[in-house]
This record gives sequence, C-alpha cells and structure tokens, in this order.
Amino acid sequence: MTGAPIEIRELREDDLEAVVALALRAWAPVFASVREVLGDEIFLRLHPDWEADQAEAVRSSCTSDDRDAFVAVAGGRVVGFVTVALNAFHERMGAIDIVGVDPDYQRRGISSRLTEFALDHMRRSGMDVAVVETGGDAGHA
Repeated sequence: MTGAPIEIRELREDDLEAVVALALRAWAPVFASVREVLGDEIFLRLHPDWEADQAEAVRSSCTSDDRDAFVAVAGGRVVGFVTVALNAFHERMGAIDIVGVDPDYQRRGISSRLTEFALDHMRRSGMDVAVVETGGDAGHA
C-alpha cells in the first residue's frame, strides 16, 4: 500500500497467478452482494464454486488469443489488470472483457488508468466503438 508509481504493461506469463489471486480478492464483495440479492438457494445453484469459476474465467481471458491483457504494477507488484477484445462483437468494435484491481490498491484511480489505457489500445488498433460494461449492484460500486 505504498505510493509507488503505477506502470501499465503487457501481461507476462509469470504475472498470471498474481492476477488470478487479486481478481478473486477484488470480486469477493461482488459475489457476496449477488449472493445477498439472490439468496443462498439460487446463488449456490448458479455459482456453486464461484472462486474456481472466476479463476478459470480470468485465466482464460488473460491467455486467450482473442484478448490483449495488460497489468498495472506498483513497486514490482501486480496490482491490477485489464483484458481487451478487439473486433469483439462487430468489426472495429473493441470491448473491455475484464478489469480488476487488488482491494489494497482500490480507490487510487488504477481502474480508471487501466480503462483509459485499454481505450487508447483500442483506438491505436483501429477500433471506433468501445464497449465497457459493469454490474449495478453494491459490490460493483
């Protein structure tokens, strides 16, 4: 939790497990919020092992040939990430697939920096439409 400058760079293979771990910490409140909204019976039916499913979704997005993955690094530690799909839904339409920031580094503008970086990457890659979606529940706030 230092004030180290943030560097954004391409994800490397040896970053992957740190990204998965921070993603699970970051999304624990999201899944708790969804569980509260849905109740245990429905939540557990939809997400019997949300951590394993989410870990696989993050690994898949970060290693997909159809995604570009970037990490935010502070003091040599991966503290956030974003994955971008180019030509996602239509030609020249880019999309942020996943973005996450370690809870210890949230509320410092890192997600905004990752989003801006992803949007610039889309522009440089010839995209003229960008799609960014998020949930409306308290966990996403």
